[in-house]
Amino acid sequence: MNRTTLSLIAAATALAAVTGFAALSSPDPAATDGTAGAAAHLPVERTSLLCPSPSSSDLAETTYTSFTPVTKGTGNGGGAELRAAHRPQSGTDGRQDGEQTDQTDEAGQADQGGEDAGSEKPVLEPGEPGKPVAGDTTGGEAPALVGTADGRFAPGWTVQQTTEVTAGTGRGLQGVTCTAPDTEFWFPGASTEAGRTDYVHLTNPDDSAAVVDIELHGEDGALKTVVGEGITVQPHSTEPVLLSTLTEEKQADVTVHVTVRSGRVGAAVQALDDKLGGDWLAASADPAGSLVLPGIPKDATAVRLVVFAPGDTDADLKVRLASPSGPITPAGHETLHVKGGMTAAVDLGDVTRGEAGSLVLTPTDGSVPVVAAVRVLRGEGDAQESAFIPAARPVGTRATSAGNTAEGTTLAVTAPEGTARIKVTASAGTEGGTAASQTYTIKSGTTQHIDIPVPDGLKGTYALTVEPRSDTPVYASRTLAATEDDVPAFTVQPLPDDRGTVAVPEAEQDLSVLQR
Repeated sequence: MNRTTLSLIAAATALAAVTGFAALSSPDPAATDGTAGAAAHLPVERTSLLCPSPSSSDLAETTYTSFTPVTKGTGNGGGAELRAAHRPQSGTDGRQDGEQTDQTDEAGQADQGGEDAGSEKPVLEPGEPGKPVAGDTTGGEAPALVGTADGRFAPGWTVQQTTEVTAGTGRGLQGVTCTAPDTEFWFPGASTEAGRTDYVHLTNPDDSAAVVDIELHGEDGALKTVVGEGITVQPHSTEPVLLSTLTEEKQADVTVHVTVRSGRVGAAVQALDDKLGGDWLAASADPAGSLVLPGIPKDATAVRLVVFAPGDTDADLKVRLASPSGPITPAGHETLHVKGGMTAAVDLGDVTRGEAGSLVLTPTDGSVPVVAAVRVLRGEGDAQESAFIPAARPVGTRATSAGNTAEGTTLAVTAPEGTARIKVTASAGTEGGTAASQTYTIKSGTTQHIDIPVPDGLKGTYALTVEPRSDTPVYASRTLAATEDDVPAFTVQPLPDDRGTVAVPEAEQDLSVLQR
């Protein structure tokens, strides 16, 4: 079995970003043709990514794909590295006071003897900008990964983790885009009911320990938890926490709130179902009065919307489906009332009815911040599989998706606020091919499945970038699908801004304050 052996880049950052870290330098005069004074954004110089431990199943096969899009103004230096996170010592769970629980037992991480996989062959070596690189592992002991990139490798660096589990709890495709560390996460759509095995994976990229609190909120408010506070995640290590060990209450729809008292972590929820497969639940966009959940598969047989309203104020929301022809109101589900501090859920059935669709939530009156996600089912009877789509941030300047296949990849884009133009670029493949680009128009209030410009002579998997060519916000997601033993396996990842650039003061101003 392969494990990552690469070491972290140890460097101080000039500009700290909430979602990771980024450093700035003056732009390359050759790359900007001497127009530095007009620059509003500069490429980041450093970034970090965290990939959770993919699976405890011996039947799991995981593929990692790394890609950095080419970004102007980055110069010629830099590199990218991934390394395995440490595993906790046997019998420990990161509690500050030494209290022991079984919260990590089934995830297969807590009893690995404090092993650091840093001395074995890496899963993959990140490639040159513009060139995707893939690697894989087999079995249930693949570690969480901690990655850093600098120089021209940093802007937009994206790593996709896709796991195929052929049988058992959570069988199907489980996909997640490795994320930057942060200090707060919301996960509506988790569960503690029988038949579900949900973990929140916490990974610490830094040299000092992080202290994390986990709160659970159900249909009647906060759930009573016994060990959710003060979880210590050791430096360069990972902690998978089984949600059912945090509370005795069994609820179908739970919102997980992760806050970091000190340090920062990456967080993702792995939601595994005994009968309906499983997938990763990525964090929702930050609480907001209006939210977009992009790219519900057109052949979805069941869609369940889960919404949580932080604070004490109730939220009343309009529910709309952005279809290929325009906004549609789901029959019988025109609005949704969410009580403050509580999780609300509604079954929307086969709301897309064979067409592309995205859910758009807006306030009926006064705006109250909420978070949201949907669980989507495909298939019928015993041949069903589930995936999750959280509320997404806009594409922003550019979004990047790695690990796409010639068949089985769907790119969905929606423009709920007005007509928008986008440029889509498909990279060369991991084993060959020529990049291709095309520009598209997304009509106001619609969702479109994009006819992806697949690279000529494609071999292997490829990366996609989506770049808005107008000021209208757009939202996007990528679906990977494959059929295994008549089960329509799939996974969906939203495509937010890839953090390739950061806004800076005008160049005429003194940027030395950002260089310290």
